[in-house]
Amino acid sequence: MWVPRGRYLLIYDLVAIPIAVYASFILRLEAWDLGQFTYGGIGFVASAAFIVPLFLIGSHSYRQHWAFASVAEFVRLAIAVTSSVALLGLGIFLLGTEVDLFQIPRSVPLIALPTVVGVVAAPRLLLRIMLRRRPQPAPQDTTPVVVYGAGNAGAMVVQELRQNPQLKLRIIGIIDDNPRTHGLTIHGVRVLGGRGALPEVVRTGTVRKVIIAMPRAPGKEIRAIHAFCAGLGVAALTIPGMYELLDGSARVSELRPIEVTDLLRREPIETDLERVRTLLTGQIVLITGAGGSIGSELCRQIFRCQPARLILLGHGENSIFEIQGELERLGRQLSIATEIIAVIADSRDRERIDAIFARHRPVLVFHAAAHKHVPLMEQNVVEAVSNNILGTRNIVAAAAQHGVERFVMISTDKAVNPTSVMGVSKRVAELIVHETALAVGRPYVAVRFGNVLGSRGSVILTFRRQIAAGGPVTVTDPEMRRYFMTIPEAVQLVLQAGALGTPGLIFMLDMGEPVRIVDLARDMIRLSGLQEGRDIDIVFTGRRPGEKVFEELFAPNERYRPTLHQHVFIAERVEPHVGMTLDAAIAGFEAVVRANDDVAARALLQQIVPEFTGTEAISQAVPQR
Repeated sequence: MWVPRGRYLLIYDLVAIPIAVYASFILRLEAWDLGQFTYGGIGFVASAAFIVPLFLIGSHSYRQHWAFASVAEFVRLAIAVTSSVALLGLGIFLLGTEVDLFQIPRSVPLIALPTVVGVVAAPRLLLRIMLRRRPQPAPQDTTPVVVYGAGNAGAMVVQELRQNPQLKLRIIGIIDDNPRTHGLTIHGVRVLGGRGALPEVVRTGTVRKVIIAMPRAPGKEIRAIHAFCAGLGVAALTIPGMYELLDGSARVSELRPIEVTDLLRREPIETDLERVRTLLTGQIVLITGAGGSIGSELCRQIFRCQPARLILLGHGENSIFEIQGELERLGRQLSIATEIIAVIADSRDRERIDAIFARHRPVLVFHAAAHKHVPLMEQNVVEAVSNNILGTRNIVAAAAQHGVERFVMISTDKAVNPTSVMGVSKRVAELIVHETALAVGRPYVAVRFGNVLGSRGSVILTFRRQIAAGGPVTVTDPEMRRYFMTIPEAVQLVLQAGALGTPGLIFMLDMGEPVRIVDLARDMIRLSGLQEGRDIDIVFTGRRPGEKVFEELFAPNERYRPTLHQHVFIAERVEPHVGMTLDAAIAGFEAVVRANDDVAARALLQQIVPEFTGTEAISQAVPQR
């Protein structure tokens, strides 16, 4: 597609703007001869020919691809012209008060303003109309569809489908529950009504698919629309969620079937991105566990904030290699000059960790490395202690010694009234971060949250494998409930908590409402086009060692208070820690690890965290808010 370069528009403006300004004199004086205003008119016309294009250059008007210009580009154009004409009018007026020869009628700048705006905008608007790709005739074998949602996303979907006939989707109409939109037309497609109008549209228009274009809608609403479509016998598709659109990992035109993550989606959480960007831009950032689910997403979001150097620390070489390659490709795509350094190391190797910190001198550290699998850690107590406790001690100690300004540890809601080895090991790690923060007086914090959708070891991945294998789908307890977040959402709030950091605080992310695991299983069975009991069974296997029915957000000896961010809370201890001292505990943990003694390790965990109920006593407390 041929598009004129900016210099051609500049040449046009240099010719058209003086003519437009001269025309404003003719309109005002109703004569071609400027008479007594000749010198002032010449000065105004000549100045406009120079000043207005200068303002347009400053507003990047000559760099704009006008075939894809939006209202915002034309608004910037109008602002640039208005500012320049106002400045010229003020200047020539002040000059005229000093030198009579350069006087002009006061109304001329007011006449010149719309005239200049019109002649400058006209060719750009013409380019927008002529060069914009027009919808091509749809092929014969198209599938009739309805778009659900008349907002910005719905309008974008309509436009994309009309301009991409190769998708073979023909839009019958738009459905929206807002009555104010009913009867309106969006890109030539009419809003037919609300949800109640859909059955008639399906019957008369032989609609086979409904595209849900509501990336900001909560999961409850998506669930209701999906169930309604299923009752009508039509397939429901959707566009990516808001977090996928914001981080650039997906486009609005990428239609896909409804997934369980859509049904669990919450209203998007607004984050103070500018505050986070200010914290990270130009800094040296180190991320432990950089190849894991949370660690790799931390890498992606932090990388987009353009730190000077991003250090990817991990024990698994394959996962570190993959995230390094992904970030390097993203850097080339977005022209991000951040230096990426991949470091393979075990957090339990204290000398190695100290050498890494001494060499790279990170300013911010995000500690995501940990063992997180509850049943496995019940069987491998020494490993949980070694990695989650002593590994954290090594990372925090190196951070304190080498002047790390901010430290954020990823914790878990299982650290509250822990009933599992994994949970209690993360609670001890929280205590280590807390005491180090108080000692160094810097914002070293821990951030708790619950399950993340799609992470390694997630129940969703387990259910997906079981459904693919023909079942059964196994659920431990019919009343088992868990809090869920998407990985991007959790990481955004982790970064927000890091920006809010005060020494020694434990942050708790707002997890929304808990979800029954059996309901999650049933949703996934339905989304797979199967029916529970007929095509696939759900089997209850009983709770595993260390599992709770409910995950609690705050312990009885903690109280929460809000922060500047409405979805991040602070968990404060009402009374001090009553277990043994950390120094003594660390020495004991080192001894049991050397002895490879699971029994002694479990007993020591009980001593340092008295609320740890152990494997036998499984808490069934209702979650506290």
